[in-house]
Amino acid sequence: MNLDFNKNDDAMRLSVSQLKQRHAVVSLGGGKKSIEKSREKGKLTPRERISYLVDKGSVFTEIGAFAGYDMYKEHGGCPAGGTVAGLGYVHGRQCVIVANDNTVKAGAWFPITGKKNLRMQEIAMENFLPIIYLVDSAGVYLPLQDEIFPDKEHFGRIFRNNAQISAMGIPQIAAVMGSCVAGGAYLPIMSDETLMVEGNGSIFLAGPYLVKAAVGEDVDIQTLGGAKMHTEVSGIADYKFDTEQECLDQVRRIIDKIGERPRQGYDRAKSEMPAKDIHDIYGIISPLNNKQYDVVDVIKCFVDKSEFDQFKEDYGKTIVCGYARVDGWAVGIVANQRKIVKSGKGEMQLGGVIYNDSADKAARFIMNCNQKKIPLIFLQDVTGFMVGSRSEQSGIIKDGAKLVNAVANSIVPKITIVIGNSYGAGNYAMCGKAYDPRFIYAWPNAKIAVMGGEQAAKTLLQIQVAALKSKGEVIDPEKEKELLKEIVDRYDSQTSAYYAAARLWVDEIIDPAETRSVISEGINAANHSQTEKEFKMGVVQV
Repeated sequence: MNLDFNKNDDAMRLSVSQLKQRHAVVSLGGGKKSIEKSREKGKLTPRERISYLVDKGSVFTEIGAFAGYDMYKEHGGCPAGGTVAGLGYVHGRQCVIVANDNTVKAGAWFPITGKKNLRMQEIAMENFLPIIYLVDSAGVYLPLQDEIFPDKEHFGRIFRNNAQISAMGIPQIAAVMGSCVAGGAYLPIMSDETLMVEGNGSIFLAGPYLVKAAVGEDVDIQTLGGAKMHTEVSGIADYKFDTEQECLDQVRRIIDKIGERPRQGYDRAKSEMPAKDIHDIYGIISPLNNKQYDVVDVIKCFVDKSEFDQFKEDYGKTIVCGYARVDGWAVGIVANQRKIVKSGKGEMQLGGVIYNDSADKAARFIMNCNQKKIPLIFLQDVTGFMVGSRSEQSGIIKDGAKLVNAVANSIVPKITIVIGNSYGAGNYAMCGKAYDPRFIYAWPNAKIAVMGGEQAAKTLLQIQVAALKSKGEVIDPEKEKELLKEIVDRYDSQTSAYYAAARLWVDEIIDPAETRSVISEGINAANHSQTEKEFKMGVVQV
């Protein structure tokens, strides 16, 4: 192993350690004091509830752990978006699980909470997975109600999705373990079955204080909407239990009896571990994403037996395409190549840049995978499409449009991993969030932006300096240097993986060594999907 490999390995391991430390902080939700107060009421934390619910020793793939990260500071923060969620197995059946965190502002819904919950429902709908809601929420966070209440992708969309999910025949189970107030009261009632924990669980449109203000009635929580009332009087709830554990046991029994449905039939052979050590993946990419490497080395760290069959290996070399298996699943891989390579014409091509021939090759490969019903994996480390008069005259926009058309119309599951840079239109062409990947993950070193930091900072500096000069200000070199540093720092913070994950531009930041696992779990989820579409390409210039 060379010196660069060791340096990269050290840097990535440090980034993974930082990732785990930050996740540990996020996992505390509202903090230790809030957790203790909750436990005094006989409540488990949302992570403890999920741990009890899922099969022991099974994989739980968390989604959105960093939702809301470093956001809402003036409101005390919203760790994990006030919700713990992901894919888990209950009696061997893969399910979407969404658990409110009552230690974060009593489980109130921030804008990012709504976005995260909608994303989890989207995953359930796309992949036809049962969804389990562990409900414990005070409803909309009133100081930010204008950002969560009225719009199409806001709070009310949750209940619209409840109705659509039900109409699709996807099971929804709601376990009410705490408050379920106002509009949120509709969620459990629009689910297939509703379970409540006596003493802590409550469902009502308005709490005692609002009832008193509105109609002058004095009423306590349990009489108004407790488990006993809803199972014996209103008939809204189906089961009541003395403890959360008993409630979760019943959820497991319900899931255990759900009938099997046809699968999509994506090909899966016996799983084989990579021939290479999967942790070698740490040493390949530089921490600043600014050095050459061979992306085939990355691929061989996570595919079965480290076997990768390249498609058009000697053509369009700045995108690598090929077939492999991941945990037994057949996959097609589309990956940006970061090393400088020679084209078929003997010209040097910059790594991470999409050229005409690369776009043409990738579009053809994507069409092949759709023809053969093979899920697609995109590995993003792209600086964009090639620019300049020669490239424009060669029709780079035409070839780029062909690739974007293939990605947009692809009907097989697409899973995207941002392993380095994701800049500009390259983000779109390599199946960024706007192109509906079933799942999208990022490594800790990932950067997502309209252009690279250096180019953006210099462009922004020119604009800022011109504006200051127009006001008659004199800008000396030292002042210009200060302005540039300020712009670079701000821009870098906005391009980080954590900034993207906070806003759910990616589903999760992962340890690179987990790449194989998240791909396998994603394809397993997609294999449950019931929708069969016909692959069609739109109008393209050839």
